[in-house]
Amino acid sequence: MKIAVLYGGISGEREVSLSSGKGIINALKHNGHNVIGIDFNPDKMEEILNLDVDLVFIGLHGKFGEDGRIQGLLDMLEIPYVGSGVLASALAMDKAKAKQIFQTNNIPVAKSNAYKITQQTNLNEIIKSIESLYNTPFVIKPNREGSTLGLTIVNDIQDIEPALKNALTSDDTVLVEDFIKGKEVTVPVLGSYGKEKALPVIEIIPKNGFYDYESKYAPGGSEHIIPATVSMEVTEQLQTYAVLAHQLLGCKIYSRVDFIVTPENIPVILEVNTLPGMTPTSLFPDAAKAQGWTYEEMIEMFVNLTTK
Repeated sequence: MKIAVLYGGISGEREVSLSSGKGIINALKHNGHNVIGIDFNPDKMEEILNLDVDLVFIGLHGKFGEDGRIQGLLDMLEIPYVGSGVLASALAMDKAKAKQIFQTNNIPVAKSNAYKITQQTNLNEIIKSIESLYNTPFVIKPNREGSTLGLTIVNDIQDIEPALKNALTSDDTVLVEDFIKGKEVTVPVLGSYGKEKALPVIEIIPKNGFYDYESKYAPGGSEHIIPATVSMEVTEQLQTYAVLAHQLLGCKIYSRVDFIVTPENIPVILEVNTLPGMTPTSLFPDAAKAQGWTYEEMIEMFVNLTTK
């Protein structure tokens, strides 16, 4: 097939996307496809408008890639692409909206509040509201961003204002939520519509105590334990929730669902990643490897599920 890979982009996750794109391009070439790599930039839209390919593989992360915008453009151009469509992508990117859907369907979530902040907003009122609703530690992060960019764990109320300003560098809506202690785990989901299956649960042990940007992408930044050191009952609950979350948002082909498992063994959902990382240190490829699949075989599965 003639396949275009979109990677890079202009979001805060550009460096990760460059690495994901490289891996995807090499795998598709290895599998015998004719591959065109495009370092996507909205200012160079003609590269997309003039595409003549059988399929697009989106290796973008963050805004303009993971939020439904590029998917909408490809839909209008009637070019098929791997992964979730406009609505699922936009919902997954909007953590507050996604959490409402999860909570309505009895998937445990952390207590949270979203604040839209404009130039007219009185930041002191927001700070007072947060102080009245949350006890430290709690989390302040952008509502629509990935890779923990703009995220702060607030341990002192004096840190609320700088944490808000940090989050606002990525989005004008800020999410405040309880900090949930426990094991960080993630569950990759794969399959055609209605036949999705969860892959093995991965436990993440960051080397610096917090699964931040460096832990996610630096070689040796975190340890991935597959399968996770949780009971069979908790494993099954995590996998059930992961597939349900994927389906509730309307995701397609693949996603990765992040959780914290509390000391009481309750899985609390954090978010759904519709375009999870495909770098050498990424989680989805690790789960595929645990299933006995090579990276190239995994990428070909995505293609086959999209085109069949």
